[in-house]
Amino acid sequence: MVTLEDLGRKQGPVAPHVRESPFGIWFLGTETWTIHVLRRALDDLERLMKVRRSHPIIVDVGCGWGRSFKLLSERFGPRHLIGVDIEPAMLTASAEEAAQHGLAVELRQATSAQLPLEDRSVDMIFCHQTFHHLVDQDGAIAEFHRVLKPGGQLLFAESTRAYIHSWIIRLLFRHPMEVQKSAGEYLALIRRAGFVVDADAISFPYHWWSRADLGIAERVFGIAPPAEREETLINLVAVRW
Repeated sequence: MVTLEDLGRKQGPVAPHVRESPFGIWFLGTETWTIHVLRRALDDLERLMKVRRSHPIIVDVGCGWGRSFKLLSERFGPRHLIGVDIEPAMLTASAEEAAQHGLAVELRQATSAQLPLEDRSVDMIFCHQTFHHLVDQDGAIAEFHRVLKPGGQLLFAESTRAYIHSWIIRLLFRHPMEVQKSAGEYLALIRRAGFVVDADAISFPYHWWSRADLGIAERVFGIAPPAEREETLINLVAVRW
């Protein structure tokens, strides 16, 4: 287990990012986040994976409170799990979460656009609700491609511009609004970086929490969501060849 003292020696250069709001930081540590956002994303991503090969080295970029560590360990059995986050306080929380579950996790302080990892050294990258916080999204996706081994997989789950620009998210959270993308634009960005993303390895969930009305129209009044809409979420599994 990496100690907090170790983190100071391992941190890399820090690029600009938008720090989350106090509400957002709190929410990322709740059971609502873990069950309805994180676990559901992993369920969907695991369904989209065509090949269940060995994943000895897994990196969680933007690991936050470390709520993914136990889930990733249970589902994919990595030999080595690495958590990356730019915020020291989040790494402290992640260390506590890992210790609570008896997990050996290496923690690194870094931005996703400057990962302190060797070329072609990682079997899987888990990027869950992290990309919309990043200012340098092009640099981050290039880094993901650099550090993944050939055949390595990127599990990508992200909120789109339609959701991030909604009134409730603007009110409660903080993001770099000028870099937000549609589902199609995220897909194009990932493919442009050299990843292969098959059509059947993509999904567009429309969970209640990703709607401007928090799903009240459907859950309370029985009004079905429109068939034609701008997607609020995109989940995909990309392969680096």
